[in-house]
Amino acid sequence: MSPASSALAEVAGLLACPECGQPMRTEPPGSETPRALHCARGHTFDIARQGYVGLLTGASTKMTGDSADMLDARAAFQRGGGFVPIADAVAEAVVAGGPAPAALLEVGAGTGYYLAHALDACPHARGIALDVAKPAVRRCARAHPRAAAVLADAWRGFPVRDGALGAVLTVFAPRNPAEAARVLAPGGRYVVVTPTAGHLTELVGPLGMVSVDPDKDRRIAEAMAGHLEQVDRTIVQYPMALTRDQAAHLIGMGPSARHLTEPAGARLAVLPEPLEVTASVAVSVYRPA
Repeated sequence: MSPASSALAEVAGLLACPECGQPMRTEPPGSETPRALHCARGHTFDIARQGYVGLLTGASTKMTGDSADMLDARAAFQRGGGFVPIADAVAEAVVAGGPAPAALLEVGAGTGYYLAHALDACPHARGIALDVAKPAVRRCARAHPRAAAVLADAWRGFPVRDGALGAVLTVFAPRNPAEAARVLAPGGRYVVVTPTAGHLTELVGPLGMVSVDPDKDRRIAEAMAGHLEQVDRTIVQYPMALTRDQAAHLIGMGPSARHLTEPAGARLAVLPEPLEVTASVAVSVYRPA
């Protein structure tokens, strides 16, 4: 029994059919190594050999997610430990203020790095890693033994049953507050990580990276209004001493990778090594309003 198949079998009852909203079941019924998921109305979704289930339906989505190159850069940077304090803060936010949740969802999971850290902090929880990019869900299927990978477009709705989850995570990823509120159980927590204006400032200017929108906090508050209320906000800020290779991975894993007109290495060559770079993010916790 592969860990990916086992994880999907464990979360099948939390998932909702993207066609009709009915609960999902494994095929064959009750199997710990399912070949597909299906609902009572007969909609069936095959499980890919890489261990994820595809729940994209209808017309092609306009969302593309991260490329394989971006995910390779992200995985390399994460292996180096540069964002461990952020992952630790996310895990702490998930378990703070009450019993550990039994089921978690990470939206825009990418490599599944933050979900894996949260699951380590919740030894009995099941996890769902949702992403719109196939290279991402292929990675997520291997991210943690208790993490199931689901290919879906978060903007079309989370393929999850109402009130099924104890926590939803969105880390450096798009937010869908209405859906987060819908799938959270009473008392559930929506943990959101966003960069502050001080995040990576030593690289943003010299390298022409995408900067943080100064109006970001106001836009987030407006989007949350009526769906979720903020109950906590913590700034996680610390220095990083990066090699040029680490800095290149950091640049290549984010939105700046799509906008730079020359390789990051060429720009980094003029900067000192090690590079002193500031990590600065807000870890915000919301609950259904």
